[in-house]
Amino acid sequence: MTSPVAYIPFPNPKTGLEAVFNHVGRWYGGLNRCADFLPVRASGEYYKVGFCEEIIQAANFDSPPKDLLFGFYAWYDAPSSLVGTIYLSYDPINPNDARQAWFYNAGQRRVRRAPDFTYDNYSDGTEGMLHNDAYFGFNGATDRYDWKLVGKREMYIPYNAYKLNDPKLKYADMVQKGHLKSDLFRYELHRVYVVEGTLKKNMSHQVSKRVLYLDEDSYLVTLNELYDSRGSLWRTMILPLIEAYDTPTMYQIPYISHDLVNGSYIVLNIQNERKQPSVTFNNKGKWADFTIEAIRRKGTR
Repeated sequence: MTSPVAYIPFPNPKTGLEAVFNHVGRWYGGLNRCADFLPVRASGEYYKVGFCEEIIQAANFDSPPKDLLFGFYAWYDAPSSLVGTIYLSYDPINPNDARQAWFYNAGQRRVRRAPDFTYDNYSDGTEGMLHNDAYFGFNGATDRYDWKLVGKREMYIPYNAYKLNDPKLKYADMVQKGHLKSDLFRYELHRVYVVEGTLKKNMSHQVSKRVLYLDEDSYLVTLNELYDSRGSLWRTMILPLIEAYDTPTMYQIPYISHDLVNGSYIVLNIQNERKQPSVTFNNKGKWADFTIEAIRRKGTR
């Protein structure tokens, strides 16, 4: 099997934008999973949102359109108030171009454009604790920031997070006030690329600066710092890495975003209480299943 390293666009990035695109354009072929979101309030109370997604990169489609990076199709399977909402989006290869997105509204039984499915808008089920472009640590268009490659450094990052993903654990055994239980994490000393994204003067975004820490081997964002409009550290993200040996590829699971102002946090794509395996890679896709008409048919079943 071909190593995913061969699919890194810029093996020796010289700029911050190249390093970010290594993360955005990394190889996984096609990712399919159903997992859970756990919005955790400052009190430690939480609830569960079920989220399923299918992300297919252009090379794994049968007949993709020109200049496509990947197609994204997602839906909720819990709670009942969100079941029936379906998202569809196309991300272009050019990182300066905005994605095209639509959603199916179960109440109206209609497909509508979703121009806010990007940048600093929020998706349903996140309680306003994760911007759309912070999914995966960062995703989407890069045009609102000036990206600076600060350099490399050695630091302890969350790695080989197998204990955190033990299917014997229940969410109630993991969630506590302020953060997931610390003894579930594993950190290793690794080299990372440090990239700073500073909001351009004529651009709008709730995050004025973001600092990404990308694992040198996989170019995945593993730690993330988000600063507010006053320049104060507002949110931090922890994205533990794990190896999918049968693919092979590294991936992040779960994503944990902490709000340092109000003490809440959200855990995304946690899978311990899901049927295993809940994620697969290198899946193939039919373009006909990623059209507006396709999600309309799925929504009206």
